[in-house]
Amino acid sequence: MNVLASMRYLVALNEHRHFGRAAQACHITQPALSNALRALEGEFGVLIVKRGRTFAGLTAEGEAVFATAQRMLHEQELLRQRLHNEATQPSGRLRLAAVPTAMPILSRFAIALQLRHPGIMPTVISLSSLEIETALDSMSLDLALGYTDRTRVRNVSLAVWPQCTERYYLVQRTSGPGEEPGAEPAWRLGAPMSWAEAGALPLCLLTPDMHNRAIVDQAFEAAGVLVTPAMETNSIHTLARSVGAGALASVLPGAALELLRHDAAFEARPLVEPLLQTPLGFMTHNSDRVSRALQAAIALMQDETWLQQLPPMTEFPLPN
Repeated sequence: MNVLASMRYLVALNEHRHFGRAAQACHITQPALSNALRALEGEFGVLIVKRGRTFAGLTAEGEAVFATAQRMLHEQELLRQRLHNEATQPSGRLRLAAVPTAMPILSRFAIALQLRHPGIMPTVISLSSLEIETALDSMSLDLALGYTDRTRVRNVSLAVWPQCTERYYLVQRTSGPGEEPGAEPAWRLGAPMSWAEAGALPLCLLTPDMHNRAIVDQAFEAAGVLVTPAMETNSIHTLARSVGAGALASVLPGAALELLRHDAAFEARPLVEPLLQTPLGFMTHNSDRVSRALQAAIALMQDETWLQQLPPMTEFPLPN
């Protein structure tokens, strides 16, 4: 039995939460993946996967095997890069994640990294704050962009590089479905609006399990309003589409406005009273065993030329 390959299949299964999709990601058949995992269980003499009609998670013993698998694969990648990379030409896989509202920033960063170092292959995913911290702690994630003012995973040790500050806007569609075909979307920055005024509108917000929603709820609470949204979603793209349909408004940080600008005409109104500014930064596991690909990513994030490429949160500045 190839233990390392079986460990890789276990990591894929835990990531995709589905036998078929995990097998597809590993470029093997589903029976082959299932047989490898059963062989792994036989090797250690414990039940690793909770089986039912669908994937039901890992057992307590399985979680321990999974944690070891993460570290084995991390060490394998470190060794591979150490043996084959030249310091000036880093290469290899790099797993990146961001909280949903920061995905436009991370997407630009991944593109800039790949253009600077063609040998690096970034994998970019969206995760919640808690998922990011857990993945960084288990070393299943190399680099993440998230909220730097919170850490919920006990004993997690993170290195943090501040990048920018989120400012929040009330966004609404300003024209109906009768727009002329081919017309350019007419964006405009509107007058500031209080959180209390925004709370009176029919809103689409992220679901309560998202940290961004907690930030928004705290702002509404500080403004003295209790908001019951008309719609909730854990997808920033669904949120943008709901606003694009014209019936709902939403609250978005400046970077996420980029998701709306090609759909229709919108107005973005800076939210004040209170004026909310939330710090964002890159985070990694606080370890001295850093791959050359991750070293290259850290060098890029500290480069002033990268900071000048941040998405158009600066395109919607608050009035002086």
